[in-house]
Amino acid sequence: MRETQFRNKITWFSFAFSLLVIWVHSYNAVLYLGDTSLAADMVSRIERGLGEGVGQIAVPGFFMISGYLFYRNCTWDKIASKLKRRVRSVLVPYIVWNFLYYLGYVIASRLPWLGQVVGKGVIPFNLLAAVDAIIHYTYNYVFWYLFQLVLLILLAPVLYPVLRMKGSRVVLFAFLWVCVALDIRLPYVNADALIYYSTGAVLSMETVWRERVEAPVHSYLLGSLMAGASILVYWMGLRKIWIPCFVVCRLLGAASVWLLIPGESLPKARPYMHANFFLYATHFAQVRLINKVGARFFTGSPAVALGLYVLMPFLVLGITWPVGKMLQKSMPSVWGMLNGGR
Repeated sequence: MRETQFRNKITWFSFAFSLLVIWVHSYNAVLYLGDTSLAADMVSRIERGLGEGVGQIAVPGFFMISGYLFYRNCTWDKIASKLKRRVRSVLVPYIVWNFLYYLGYVIASRLPWLGQVVGKGVIPFNLLAAVDAIIHYTYNYVFWYLFQLVLLILLAPVLYPVLRMKGSRVVLFAFLWVCVALDIRLPYVNADALIYYSTGAVLSMETVWRERVEAPVHSYLLGSLMAGASILVYWMGLRKIWIPCFVVCRLLGAASVWLLIPGESLPKARPYMHANFFLYATHFAQVRLINKVGARFFTGSPAVALGLYVLMPFLVLGITWPVGKMLQKSMPSVWGMLNGGR
């Protein structure tokens, strides 16, 4: 596909994955209904079906897109410039948002009503706590993904030569799959995140796969086969509770959706779709606030719980985009920093 079509498809998928992530973090059955009623069990099953059955491809999809874009047209000479661009698009927003979340929790914890909603007591306000919050995303749990991505990006000088050669590539993937199967924890980097990211990288390096990924038309046969295999492997994983099955499921699920949707059929991405980083960064606080406030007034209502869950991505988008548009217009430099320069 043309470069404009490819970039447009990336925007569409990044936006869609951001919406799916909101479902993953919006479970509210226990909050509204407790954990012992039949209604709670029914609502929980539906929510888990959406969040785990569909939403779980979102973060692996993000990792695969990130790896693909970083190593697309990559050479030794370009690594430094690619790293420099990721400072603006990933590292700076990571630091800024973690500090803003920390500051928000500090303020909220000192206000009587909001302090009860936050439920963390009085958050200490000092340099050590701020640094810890920034580095370890203490008050912004969903940024574990950005933390992993920062580390994966920094590994570029090591990953690039390993992934270029088929022999070393096979050894790396074999090692990572063994780590996943035996639940061996690597220092700082998650083995499954490295699998998703490296898979995207390899797809961009191999010409035959890159042509398939960037084809302007759909691939119904291959995409359908991969989607079917994803469902089958997920079912096998549930029966055996074997983590590699879920990793394979997420890989195949994200890849199958990409293949099934042709880039040439997608209309031009709307402006709000380019704000997907801002949406991702702000959604967790909004989800928690909406659910906790709703539970205060509608405790015991399965209809409200399920309705809010289903509508949550669109409610959050409806709140986020007007704020983002206002920032984009009035403070473009601040907006660029908060949205990773997108």
